[in-house]
Amino acid sequence: MSLSEEFLQTEDLHPIDIVEHIAEHHEWDFDRVADDQIAMAVEGQWRTYSITLAWSGYDETLRLICTFEMDPPADKMPPLYEALNLANDKCWAGAFSHWNAQRLMVYRYGLVLSGGQFASLDQIDRMIGTAVAASERFYPAFQLVSWADQSPEEAMRIAMDEAYGRA
Repeated sequence: MSLSEEFLQTEDLHPIDIVEHIAEHHEWDFDRVADDQIAMAVEGQWRTYSITLAWSGYDETLRLICTFEMDPPADKMPPLYEALNLANDKCWAGAFSHWNAQRLMVYRYGLVLSGGQFASLDQIDRMIGTAVAASERFYPAFQLVSWADQSPEEAMRIAMDEAYGRA
């Protein structure tokens, strides 16, 4: 049974209620921080990713922030920023940045739902999955730039391109 078949879909559902259902379905640890915000921990191959989704009724935007710790040496910041740019060129949705003060790598995405639109359960599940997949894909490259003295171009070779179709 698909995730959406388990859940009664209605336009009256709050986006964060949908996220909470997804977190329960996947058995992720989560905390409903406020009516309009939820935080969860999603286990990946490389890291446990902290994911926060927040709804802004004013902007009509569902904002996703996926973070993981990363505290590279100061002299590695310029090549890391270059690696971030290269990674962002390969991301169709969302983008990476580094929050230096918090020592966090961040993947952000905002789903605009203006004009009374609503996000489906499958759409939100895909947002979360895309954030984790992008983080998993580029984490090794960011590490190689930060700690193994590899150039951003060399490090990006380890980040495999997404596959399309079937073999």
